[in-house]
Amino acid sequence: MIKKQTEIEGKSRPFLWLILCALLFHVNCACTNAQTDAKTRVVLDTDANNELDDQHAIAYLLFSGNHFDVEGITVNKTKNGGDITQHFAEAQRVVALCDLEGKVPIYKGAEGSFDEIKSTVDQPDFDGVEAVDFIIAQAKAQSDRKLVLLPVGKLTNIALALLKDPTIASKVRIVWLGSNYPEPGEYNQKDDLSALQYLLDFDVDFEMVMVRYGKPSGTSAVKAYLSDIQENMPGLGPSIANPVVGRHGNSFTNFGDYAVSLFNNIHHYGNPPSRALFDMAAVAIIKNPSWAESSMISAPKLQDGNWIERPENTRKVTIWENFKTEEIMEDFYTTMKEYVLIDPVN
Repeated sequence: MIKKQTEIEGKSRPFLWLILCALLFHVNCACTNAQTDAKTRVVLDTDANNELDDQHAIAYLLFSGNHFDVEGITVNKTKNGGDITQHFAEAQRVVALCDLEGKVPIYKGAEGSFDEIKSTVDQPDFDGVEAVDFIIAQAKAQSDRKLVLLPVGKLTNIALALLKDPTIASKVRIVWLGSNYPEPGEYNQKDDLSALQYLLDFDVDFEMVMVRYGKPSGTSAVKAYLSDIQENMPGLGPSIANPVVGRHGNSFTNFGDYAVSLFNNIHHYGNPPSRALFDMAAVAIIKNPSWAESSMISAPKLQDGNWIERPENTRKVTIWENFKTEEIMEDFYTTMKEYVLIDPVN
């Protein structure tokens, strides 16, 4: 009897090992998938009241809840759109119209430039302190995922955060919408040249999403046509109970109607008339990097607003160009129609 039992146990061991190996493989795959499918942590930094691409970037981000953990929004002032309170108010409007009022923190940032503020960052009330301290806090929060800082305006808040606490450099990835590189000019760049140069020389993961006005290789080519906005956007997004008064007047209960208002109250380019959604395209390539081409270059230098190449520079930065406009715009409209609200980060 003992012999027979021993024989049975011996024969069953290979089967038990197969079961154990299968279970271990399943657990390993589950862990791998969980890591692969982890949402991207994002803090958006925006001059929200500048024109209309910021608002569409905010909504696109907040409606992509299956891709992003949006930890907050910081605002800054650029030369268009009024003072910091107006940029803050516009960010609040869009967040409210996305049915996330009070659930996504918004912080006021810098009105001045990096050079004007940098000597005061040790003071408790320096220009931009709310946004800068929030960026630092989120970067230092316990997580196994890098925090993506997504500035779609000037770089002042981001540069000040690194100046105040350089230890956050290893914890963040900066994806900036700006620059016509290798040509001069561009709105976000010119609004704070010193902040950009600071980041070009700082040892931090820094990526530039090209603008390149009027050229097919930049986000300038990622256009929304007025007729498409008027046809597709009305009524899209969650409906909110308390109407929001828009930038140009009238009351709105969803983002789609507000998008139409923004497009109806701005100058258009080309025939048929359109506006580029620069900032939205920057969100898109974080969501799906295959929608553009990326390459690494030796960090150049800005001198009097012009680019000076430094091929010997071991400091590398990434540039994004050649955006797949059709895929990006298709996903934008799909996201507006089939939105998945982000889960507010506590």
